[in-house]
Amino acid sequence: MTALATLADRLRPERTALILIDLSNDFVHPEGKAVTVGGRDVSHAQRILPVVAELADAARRAGAVVIHSQHTTLQGGASDSPVWRDARSRAAYSAPDICLDGSWGQRILEEVEPRPGDHIVKKYRYGGFTGTNLELVLRSLGRDSVLCCGVSTNVCVDTTAREAFSRDFYVTIAADACASWDMDLHAAALRTAESRFAVVASTRDVLAAWS
Repeated sequence: MTALATLADRLRPERTALILIDLSNDFVHPEGKAVTVGGRDVSHAQRILPVVAELADAARRAGAVVIHSQHTTLQGGASDSPVWRDARSRAAYSAPDICLDGSWGQRILEEVEPRPGDHIVKKYRYGGFTGTNLELVLRSLGRDSVLCCGVSTNVCVDTTAREAFSRDFYVTIAADACASWDMDLHAAALRTAESRFAVVASTRDVLAAWS
């Protein structure tokens, strides 16, 4: 691999996969468990939905792959571990059965729902690569560049982006297509990513690269 001088080169559609992270009802919908159980403010996440939808439509038109990274809790605690349960018990604004497999809460929001030709990869931890077939799908489709968006910027988007970088994928993050429950942490995560392992771009710049 060589250094990529321009965003257009980095995001050439034939090499790129757009990864939509955790845009499920339980995380973003006003009736999801993040709100009803965790008392979380999802207004920031709600505001990015039109931006993400525009980005996904543009990716499909350009010929980039669209992948939905879908957080999943397996029935009967089959995806849990003592370490995971311990971490989740200390996580603010959550529920132990959030995005339960097969539930309405796990379902991807209608505004950004998968379209024919998209791929869905269930994930069981913060990162989209841990214990999933995401890398297999990307390698099989000949993609060496990922564009990340979704929620939350400082946890699941950040972890997925770091995992991609550690596996030698070029990483770009669409800043205005990401959100966190704490937008100060959103800004801090983007600043760290830009200085270490990713290019941070606006959706406008991405769309221009694909025009």
